[in-house]
Order: sequence, then C-alpha cells, then structure tokens
Amino acid sequence: MSAATIEQLRIPETLDGDAAQDFLQAVEVSRQVRVHTWGNDVLAYTAQELFAQCHDPYEWYVVLVARNAGTIVGRAGIAMPLDDNTELAHVTLDVLPSAAGAGLGRKLLEAAELFVRGENRKIVMVETNHPVAALVDGVSDPITATHGSGSLPLSSREARFAYSAGYDLELVEQFSACALPLPAGVAAQLADKAAARQEPAYAVHQWMDSCPEKWAQDFVRLEQDVSGNDDAARGQGLHRGQDQEPEQAQELDQWDVNSLREAEELSARTGRHTLVSAAECLATGALVGFTSISILGHRNDVAFQDDTIVEKAHKGKDVGLQIKVANMEMLMREFPQTRAIYTWNAPENSAMLSVNAQLGFVSAGATGQWRKDFNALG
Repeated sequence: MSAATIEQLRIPETLDGDAAQDFLQAVEVSRQVRVHTWGNDVLAYTAQELFAQCHDPYEWYVVLVARNAGTIVGRAGIAMPLDDNTELAHVTLDVLPSAAGAGLGRKLLEAAELFVRGENRKIVMVETNHPVAALVDGVSDPITATHGSGSLPLSSREARFAYSAGYDLELVEQFSACALPLPAGVAAQLADKAAARQEPAYAVHQWMDSCPEKWAQDFVRLEQDVSGNDDAARGQGLHRGQDQEPEQAQELDQWDVNSLREAEELSARTGRHTLVSAAECLATGALVGFTSISILGHRNDVAFQDDTIVEKAHKGKDVGLQIKVANMEMLMREFPQTRAIYTWNAPENSAMLSVNAQLGFVSAGATGQWRKDFNALG
C-alpha cells in the first residue's frame, strides 16, 4: 500500500461513457464501506446522488481518491458550504476493508486537510460510524463529546483514528431503525393517546414535496430554528435525518420562502420525496411544530426521518407524538413498499427518543461528529 497515490477526481459531465468510470469506481468504494459497516447499502450513495451533490449550488463538493496499482481503493469527499459557515469543511473518508490498516486513511485525511486549508477553511468535521454490535463491549476508556451526553470508546478503531489525528469528539448521535409497516393498531393507539392529552387544541396539516403557500411563512419560521445537520446535512449526505429540539439547533439566518422553494426544486430534480405533517395551534392559527420524512429517488423501500420541531411553549402535550404518528401513517399510505425508516438523535434528547421508542424504533448504532479547528492550532 506504500505505492498508493492520491489525486483529485475529475467530476464527469455525465455518468455515461469511459469518462465516468473513475467516478463510478469511487461510488462503489463508498458502497462497499457502508456494507462492511452496517451490513447493507441503505446508507450508501448511488452514482446519481453523488453526482447531484457534486452540482449542489449551496456547496462545493470535491473528491480525492487513493489509487493502488491504478485501482481506486479509497476516497475522501470534501463538502464546503458556499453561503453560510464558509470556514467549515465536512470530510467523509472511505477506504476499502481490503486496503485498511496500512495508513491510507491517514494519508487521505491529511490530503483533505491540506486541500481545505488551501481554500481558507478553518474547521474540519469528520464523521465516524459505529454499529451497535461494535459498541456493546466498548465501555472502557470512553471519549466524551464536548456537546451533549454522548461518548465513544477509544477501543473503537474509527474513534481511535479520529482521536489520534487530533480531532475532538464534538457530538454523538444515536442511529435508530424502525421496521415497517407498523403492527396493526399501533398508530391508532398512539394517535388516541396524543389526542387525549390535548383536548381539541391542535389540527394536523400534511403535504408532500411542496409546502402550501398558506403555511410557507410559518414553516420557514420553524425551519429557521433548524441547523443544516438534518437529512441533507451539508457534506454528510442525503441520507441523514435527525429529530432534534429547537434549542439544540443553529439558526439559518438567511433561510426564507425563496430558499424553501429552491430546496424543494433541488429535491424534485433528484427524485426525492418529502412528507410533512405540521401542527396548527387552533387558538392562534399558527404552525407550532412539524416533522418530515424523506424518500430517496433511487429506492422507496427505505425512508429517513428528518427534523421534528415543536415550539417550547407547546411541549409536554404530545404534539410531537401526534404529528409523527400522522406522518408515519402517510408514509405507509403513500409508500406501502417502504420496509424501514431510519433516524439520528442526540442521546440526551429523551423526549424524542421516548416518542420513537413508542413507534418501534430500536438502536442500530451511533455516529460521532469530530472537529478540528485550525485556528486553535495556531
């Protein structure tokens, strides 16, 4: 592996023909890594998705590849936001299991860091993935996250890699899965439970793909409390979805109705569908919460839970449960072939974890968000 070389991948104009072969090979490396980690390729990019990300108007996406004897055996995806957080870069590392253990991951990371520093990016974020089976015995030498209550064991190879590369563990998220369809009667029982706590105080409104104009301003207002670390987490992939509390999120100061419509158009071009259930407070006529689910363009047998937001004044009334049940019912109605839904949650978000547990979500593992700040290094 000492003969491995690293270079920037040329993004092809189309996915057809010989010019796209290196790009497709890099996609296959990522797919094999996801299969090795999770046991399936549900969280893997398709070529069409990665191609779309390389043309995302909101970020610059660069791919570095490692070759051994001419064959691509590793890649580093570098996502650099173009509007907000322009000091930030997200780096995704993938090395084939057959090429692991020879220092290739470190060489790719160092090359990615050199690239982003040349683009005046000061903060690098790296994600590590940990299936639940790999965490069962990892109770010794925990690395505690700087935000939230999560930790990862230093015995984990992935955690040890990031830690030894000088990264701080910023956040740990619980990765959970729910089998679909829900057992008969479960959705109705949970809907009745939520309604019993509320009196007739809230109405649920639903839509797919495009927010009705009537609710657009309210929806944007709620989304302004949501950071970019949801489903389309900038630089972390189209598959990311996260239930979160508004106070845990970073504001999107420039997010408005025009931004919403642009995002809807971008999703439509990738074939992605978004299901939304929102709660209206009948006393004020305003939306006070929403939850969304994504269906990817290339497959409809899996779904991803995106953000769930409930305003603080309306918590403790099972509003989150009400809208999540409604959205799950819409998912099963509109996409009956869906067999699983996935989500990420902060471990300390006990309220949302409780709602998810009632719906049937079980832990499948964890992801770690690691940060290196070049400003702090001098």
